[in-house]
Amino acid sequence: MFTLRWSVFALFALLRVQAQEIDWDKVNSNTILNLIARQQTDQSSYGSNIIQMGDYNNAELSLNARTNIVVKQLGDFNTLYFINSFTDKETKAAVTAQGNNNIIDVTGSNSISDGIQINVKGDNKTVFMRNY
Repeated sequence: MFTLRWSVFALFALLRVQAQEIDWDKVNSNTILNLIARQQTDQSSYGSNIIQMGDYNNAELSLNARTNIVVKQLGDFNTLYFINSFTDKETKAAVTAQGNNNIIDVTGSNSISDGIQINVKGDNKTVFMRNY
């Protein structure tokens, strides 16, 4: 038992463990951007781009970290619901609504829907899409 305790102590004494690699005394307005860039994970190719031109447009997105989506809503009273947060797969999509009072509801993502482009032109259109 004494050997086990001595081994654990030696392991922790010799093992270089660092909880944080940030020297907080050197953080200032000149170095903070470098620190943020160092802490970022590889998500540079993922993100959302939303353009809304008109009044009372709504886009509710529940996305995972590996989603790349482009949304354009041109007109008034357009609504988009896009939910794929329950999967960790990479997803790319583009949704465009031109007109007034359009509703687009997309839930889930799979290999068929990856890279999908949804274009709705006109008024009072509704699109429901389920991917399971």
